[in-house]
Amino acid sequence: MNSVLKGGEFLIKETDIQTNFIPEDLNEDQNMIRNSVREFVTNEVRVKGNELQNQEELLALAGQLGLLAAHIPEEYGGNPLDTHSNTLISEELGRGNGSFSTSLAAHTGIGMLPILYFGSEELKKKYLPGLSSGNLKASYCLTEPSSGSDALSAKSQAKLSDDGKNYILNGQKMWISNAGFADIFIVFAQVDGTKFTGFLVEKGTPGLTLGAEEHKLGIKGSSTRQVFLENVSIPINQVLGEVGKGHLIAFNVLNIGRYKLGTMAMGGCKICITEAVKYANERIQFDQPISSFGAIKYKLAEMAIRTFVAESTVYRVSDLMDDKKNEELNLGRNYAQAMLESAEEYAVECAIIKIYGSEVLDYVADELLQIHGGNGFSEEYVPARVYRDSRINRIYEGTNEINRMLIINMILKRTMKGALDLVGPAWEVQKELTGMPKMEIPEGTYGLEWRTVKDFKKLTLMVAGAAVKYQLDGKHDLKDQQELLLNVADMMIDLYNSESIILRVEKLTSNYSSENLDAQIAMMKVYLWDAQSRLVKNAQDALASFATGDELRIMMMGIKRFARYEAVNVKELRRTVANKIIAAKEYCF
Repeated sequence: MNSVLKGGEFLIKETDIQTNFIPEDLNEDQNMIRNSVREFVTNEVRVKGNELQNQEELLALAGQLGLLAAHIPEEYGGNPLDTHSNTLISEELGRGNGSFSTSLAAHTGIGMLPILYFGSEELKKKYLPGLSSGNLKASYCLTEPSSGSDALSAKSQAKLSDDGKNYILNGQKMWISNAGFADIFIVFAQVDGTKFTGFLVEKGTPGLTLGAEEHKLGIKGSSTRQVFLENVSIPINQVLGEVGKGHLIAFNVLNIGRYKLGTMAMGGCKICITEAVKYANERIQFDQPISSFGAIKYKLAEMAIRTFVAESTVYRVSDLMDDKKNEELNLGRNYAQAMLESAEEYAVECAIIKIYGSEVLDYVADELLQIHGGNGFSEEYVPARVYRDSRINRIYEGTNEINRMLIINMILKRTMKGALDLVGPAWEVQKELTGMPKMEIPEGTYGLEWRTVKDFKKLTLMVAGAAVKYQLDGKHDLKDQQELLLNVADMMIDLYNSESIILRVEKLTSNYSSENLDAQIAMMKVYLWDAQSRLVKNAQDALASFATGDELRIMMMGIKRFARYEAVNVKELRRTVANKIIAAKEYCF
C-alpha cells in the first residue's frame, strides 16, 4: 500500500485507490450533519441571507447549531469535527447564497484562525468561546488601497509606545468583510516601518472608525467597509504570533481559506444545476421542454461534469489534510498546530481547489443564466443574483492569477529544499523522448485512463523541467515569465483533477454497484478528453515561449507521445449525463 502523498507529490507518485476518500465514503453520522446544515441553509439562509440586516442573526443561528465551532478545540468553546465533516459543512453552506457564505467564511476562517493558530493562550481563552458561539463576530483587515495582491507592502504603521506597554496603529484598510458588525478586527501593520505584524483590535477601541458600506457588483448582503486606524492604542499582548512574522499568519490562514472557498463554490454549483434543470424541464418551446434539446443537454452535462470533478478533488484533499492532522496529533502537536501543519503541507492542492472551484462556479452560474434566457437577465429570477455573486470568488483569498503563480512557486521551493524530488522524474521523461514509445495499456477496467494520467504527468514534468533548466542555464528568469507559469499551473490543475476523477470512478466501480455508474464513467471520459486538449495547448504555448530549434522540435514530438487518450463520442456521453439529471430533476451524483 502506498503511503500518504506529501503536498505536490501527485506530480511524481500514485495515490492508492482504496485509501483515497470519495464523497460516497461519508458515513451515517456525517450525512446527518449534512442534512442538518442543509435544513438550516434551506429554511434560513436562502430566505434571509441576501439582506445585510440579517447577517448577525444568521451567524448567531449558525453558532447555536455548532457550525462556527466545528474547527475549534473544546477548551476554547468549540466542538471539533473531523476534516470531512468540516468539508461537507462548507459544501452545504455554499448552497445558500454568496452574501452569507462570505460573512460566515470571513468569520470562521480568516477571522478566527489567526487567533487559534497564532494567538497566546490568554487571547484564545478570551475570544474564541464568544466567536464560536456567535456572540462575537470577526473580520480580517489585510488589504489596503495600495496593497492588494502585494499584501506585504502594506503602509499601515505600528509603533511601540514610549512606556513599551502598547502599540500605536495608524493606517487604512479596505474591502473588509464583516467590518460593519465585527467585534474583533485582525489587523496587519508594519512595526517600525518594516516588520509586518498581526494584531488583534477590539471594536470600540478609540481611533478605530469605519467607512460607509461599499456598493458592490454582487454579495450585496455582506458587509464590506473601509477600516481607519488613527492612533489606535492596543496592549502589546494583543500581538498575534511574533513581531515581523505577520506573513506567516496571512499566508497560512489563507491556505485553509482557499480550500473552504473552493468547497463552498462546489456546493453552489450543485444547487445551480438543480435550478437549471428544473427550469429547463418546465420551460416549453416548440411544444417541448427545452431540456429535450441537444444544446441544453450539453450545458447541463458540462455543468455537472465540472462540478463532479471539483467534488472529487475536494474530498481527496480533505482526506490528505485529515491524515496529516492526525499524524501531527500523534506526534504530540496540539490541535491548532496540527491543523496549521496540514493546511501548510497541502497549500498547492488548496490553491488548485480555490482556482478550479471558483472558475467552475462562474461557468455554472453563466450557463444557469443562459438556460433561463431573457428571464435570467431579470432581477426577478435567481440567476441574475447568482451571476453577480459568483464573480468575487476569483478575486478574494488571492486572485486566481496569484494562486496560479503560488502553485509553481511552492512546487519550486519544495524542490529546491529537497522536500520534493522532481529532478529525477523530469530527467527520466527527457530520456524517454529519445527511445521508442511504450504502447502497452495497463491491466484493469480503466487501464487506458490510468495510462493517460501517467502520460499527463510526463507531459507536465517535461514542460516544467525544461523551463527550470532554462532558468538554471541563465537563459531566463521564471519570475519574469508569468505567461509560462500560468501555462504550467493550468497543466498541473488538469492533471490533478484528471487523477482525482479516475480515483473516484474506479473506487465506485470496485466498492459499489457498477450498474448505475454509466453517467459517472461518461463524466470521467469526457473530462479526460477535454483535459488532454487543454494540456496539449498549454504545453505547446509554454515550450514555444522559450525553446527553439531541434530542442523545440523534439519536445513538440514529445507532446504527441504523451497525448494518446483515444477519441470518445462526447455527444453521447454528455447526453448520458444530462438525461440522468433531467430524469432526477436535480444534480444527482
